[in-house]
Amino acid sequence: MEVAAGALSPVIRKLGELLVGEYNLEERVSKGVQSLLTELELMHAVLRMVGEVPAEQLKEPDRIWAGKVRDLSCDMEDVVDDFLVRVDEGSSNKPTSMRKRVNKFLKKTTKLFGKGKALHQICDAIEEARDLAKDLADLRKRYELDMCSTSNGATIDPRVLSLHKDVGELVGIDRTRDELIKTLISEDGSSKEQLKTISIVGVGGLGKTTLAKAVYEKIKAQFDCVAFVPVGQNPDIKKIFKDLLYGLDNEKFSDIHNTTRDENLLIKQISDFLVDKRYLIVIDDIWKGEVWRSLNCALYKNKLHSRVITTTRNVSVSEACLSSRNDMIHKMKPLSDEDSQILFFRRIFQSEEKCPEDLQAVSREILKKCVGVPLAIITIASLLVSNQRIKHKEEWMHVHNSMGRGVTQGDIVKDMNKILSLSYYDLPPHLKPCLLYLSIFPEDYEIQRDWLIWRWLAEGFIQCDKEETRLFEIGRSYFNELINRSLIQPAQINEEGTVVTCRIHDMVLDLVCSLSSDEKFISILDNAGWHAPNMQRNCRRLSLHNINAKVQNHQFDSTSLSKVRTFAVFTPVTCDWLPSLSSFQFLRVLDLGNCGSHKSSSGINLKYVGNLIHLRYLGLKGADVHELPVDISKLQLLQILDIRGTRIKELPASIVLLRNFICLYADVGVKLPKGMENLTSLEVLQEVDLSSSPHIVKGLSHLTEVRELKLYCDSEDVNLINMDILTESLGNLQKLQILCIDFGGGLTDCMRESRVPPPCLHTFESLGNQQGSFLRLPKWINSASLPHLSRLAIFVEELQGDDLQIIGMLPALRSLHLRASRVMGTLVVRADAFPFTRFCFFWGFRTPPCLFPPGAMPRVQHLYFEVSARSIASGEVDCGMGHLPSLEQVWVILRRDVSSDEEMETARAWLRRAAEAHPKRPTIGILDI
Repeated sequence: MEVAAGALSPVIRKLGELLVGEYNLEERVSKGVQSLLTELELMHAVLRMVGEVPAEQLKEPDRIWAGKVRDLSCDMEDVVDDFLVRVDEGSSNKPTSMRKRVNKFLKKTTKLFGKGKALHQICDAIEEARDLAKDLADLRKRYELDMCSTSNGATIDPRVLSLHKDVGELVGIDRTRDELIKTLISEDGSSKEQLKTISIVGVGGLGKTTLAKAVYEKIKAQFDCVAFVPVGQNPDIKKIFKDLLYGLDNEKFSDIHNTTRDENLLIKQISDFLVDKRYLIVIDDIWKGEVWRSLNCALYKNKLHSRVITTTRNVSVSEACLSSRNDMIHKMKPLSDEDSQILFFRRIFQSEEKCPEDLQAVSREILKKCVGVPLAIITIASLLVSNQRIKHKEEWMHVHNSMGRGVTQGDIVKDMNKILSLSYYDLPPHLKPCLLYLSIFPEDYEIQRDWLIWRWLAEGFIQCDKEETRLFEIGRSYFNELINRSLIQPAQINEEGTVVTCRIHDMVLDLVCSLSSDEKFISILDNAGWHAPNMQRNCRRLSLHNINAKVQNHQFDSTSLSKVRTFAVFTPVTCDWLPSLSSFQFLRVLDLGNCGSHKSSSGINLKYVGNLIHLRYLGLKGADVHELPVDISKLQLLQILDIRGTRIKELPASIVLLRNFICLYADVGVKLPKGMENLTSLEVLQEVDLSSSPHIVKGLSHLTEVRELKLYCDSEDVNLINMDILTESLGNLQKLQILCIDFGGGLTDCMRESRVPPPCLHTFESLGNQQGSFLRLPKWINSASLPHLSRLAIFVEELQGDDLQIIGMLPALRSLHLRASRVMGTLVVRADAFPFTRFCFFWGFRTPPCLFPPGAMPRVQHLYFEVSARSIASGEVDCGMGHLPSLEQVWVILRRDVSSDEEMETARAWLRRAAEAHPKRPTIGILDI
């Protein structure tokens, strides 16, 4: 019921705006709004109490009452929104007309409010709310765990990242992983049999996917092509085939998802591709035997020792995956008591040896209830840490008692849901709708962090009382907190250690979908129909998953869409099947970026988009859209526009009238209109093609709120850009955090001496193609000017002897891509250089590991360097890596120069031995040039 309280919050806030805003409300009307506001604030307080109680512990009348208030508040917010927007539109109206509008508004909200009572008059409902508040006082004390708000500065707990950084290091995985690898491939690297399949089977939460991923990562280098493909409970078999092709060769099949092909053609295409290749394929999370049989038809049974791994919860499915006597089933087992304790303590204390004495006993009791299920252990452990602070013993005891009997072997799924629900009810109020919103995504979907935060923002889930704090930064802290609580899992972690995409475990997704359905929060329509039929007529957020032709034969009922606030598509659909935009009255989020790009002569019709006056988010990435309508200027609330991958070549001139516009994603080549300097609220602007929009150079100086900027200019047009004006404009952007410049080489030195970087800059990328972006390393690249720089990618023509040390002293540097055409003098690096850097890529000049003395690069995990084969073979250069303790991956460009074949082979063997001798045995790749 927290959603009901959350739904009231914006209504209360907007009614407050009516009172303090410039709406010239007459006294009688003002009193009416104030009275309504007071009543709603009381109901909001009661709903906050209700929301802290697990649904199964609520009385049925309380649930019904809260549900009615939720529906009431949503209707009321629509009315308030419509009123506020139309008042602003018609600001020239006479005062009498204004009063009529306000009176009409109050009349309608009073009528709506009457619908919200539980079969009583309004006064009875208010009195009932007061009584309910008294009754719930004790419940609040009993069920409250830790309702403190998350701070705006929440960061991801490093203990969580350490659990997801390398699946091969997870507790209890390594031994099982090595046993399966031994079964698949003999110790000398040769395969024991021909095509072989291993099926991993076990209930949810035991770590099947984690184990399969660990095996996959360890041996994939031994195969010609590899793919890891999730299936899920409601699979789209065509999409799975396309995912498989893309995974096997993402360059050859880069556009496969935008093609229209039947299953037979896709099966033939996969089989033809695999006919002469040794492949490793993981098919994850198969629920039905017929799905495997379809996939198996595509796997060419060659005699090149290929391997297939499947995971499933169903024993009969695992048996169906066996096609020869060499195939086998691996049954997942719970973690041992010892491994359970190691995993539990690592999540909380970062070490299994740091648990205080007073928490030892309760830890053992909690772990008994987790019965070795990794998901239960990690989830409960995350519950015992708040904002990276370990909770008190009393709170540990409370969690233990709340677990009931814990997980049992009888019904692990049911018991796991109870444990996971503890984490949901422990969330602060502002995070609950953010988590429920994840049910809008299909199973196994990889969710981009920034994309999710923009959606939260457009939905109104992110609120801030401080004007100086950006909503996006608050949203980032929300995301980090959900990671910390293990309710979402990191998927991709970039070179700086930042989580950029996430996934939600299918068991957590099941819980979230169930809660979302109960709260009428999101409606899902797929091949099976409506997941909650009672929501069809009154849905607020509609998401389409895996819609086939049969379902597409049924047209939408326009009346069922009138109250929809979010419409999202996660399935290929034809343009003519999509509902008309005229059906939506209160739409805030329209995302067509996942409906495929079926090329047609006309594309998706955005004719009525200008009527969506409440729209905040317009996502068209990859959609078959040709142009934006001129009347897009009517969308005065629009905040985010994404047109990447569309056929849009030019933005309409009217877009510069959007005063609330904060984020624009476009492709290189899209022409921007004149007047972009009027969009003074912009925070994200990418890509800006200066070749097609040179007029924007001067206007950039007015976009002082921009924190992320990507500029592109074709090398042939660089001379047409006034670099002095560009430098001056960039100098005005003091809130800039990310600056990426791609000028195809030839960036002049005017940015070298005069530029003063913004104080918060944490990413600077400037890599040319043919020639260096800079003649020399700019003098403003130093530790004093760039204290927060985390990522640096730069191409300089001439590297001086101490430049590498200057870069190495940047205090926050995590990722470095440095390219140079030549080096003047001898490069100097001290033992205190690169203290926190994780990724180091050096192109175009010789940087063997011996260049970095012991003490330098203590945290570097990925190292890319160039070295002469002859210098290694002769013993002139030492390529030992033992003094770089954190190495995980090494790439070496082995330069032949005048080296003989024998010297090349000697150098390769020496480098491999150096990697083998390293304590962490990093993977090594060697490229001869």
